[in-house]
Amino acid sequence: PSGSRMRPNLETPQAKQFHSALIIDDHPLFCDALSMTLQAVSPISSMHTAATLQGALDLLAQGVQVDLLVLDLNLPDVNGLDGLVRLRNAAQSPIIVVSSMADNRIISSVIHAGAAGFIPKHSQRNVFHDAIATLQEGHTFIPSGYVLLEEAEAADKDDAVKRLASLTNQQARILQMICLGKLNKQIAYDLSIAETTVKAHVTAIMRKLGVQSRTQAVLIA
Repeated sequence: PSGSRMRPNLETPQAKQFHSALIIDDHPLFCDALSMTLQAVSPISSMHTAATLQGALDLLAQGVQVDLLVLDLNLPDVNGLDGLVRLRNAAQSPIIVVSSMADNRIISSVIHAGAAGFIPKHSQRNVFHDAIATLQEGHTFIPSGYVLLEEAEAADKDDAVKRLASLTNQQARILQMICLGKLNKQIAYDLSIAETTVKAHVTAIMRKLGVQSRTQAVLIA
């Protein structure tokens, strides 16, 4: 077997067929290959792609509706699990993470952060087939050979994920800019908001993350 069915995924309690998907990955060749794979192993026929998390969020904000979201963890505008958390806040559809970073701790953190499944990036087609079938039944997919750790075992990462999950979309975007080394004035200009508003957001971000400085906030992100 290529994977295991875990507890029911509460977002999709009954079986449903996936007919559309949004792939979020910044490698065009992999996007094309993944698109072909998904269409070959499932009923999915309508495909959207985005090279960045922001591109995906923009598509969703424009009203694009898909049955499945496929997310690469390594995106140019994302740090750690922040992208998954922001996508989860923006969409109701199940999210499956496809990543070359595959170990029990990362997979467990991804599932605890709200993903419906995880597929190691260079898996065979049958793994993708089984993952889609499992998600359509409303279950969580863990690839064969891996185990879902209890949340306590992935405690440090999980705690950080929960704190990041408490940020609003605007706060998450500001934190991303802080990670890029931008000053409040630059952030205010980029987001077309007042510098005092940015300062208020930064204060709220640090309070939610339980840190005292911008540097500590960057380390958590």
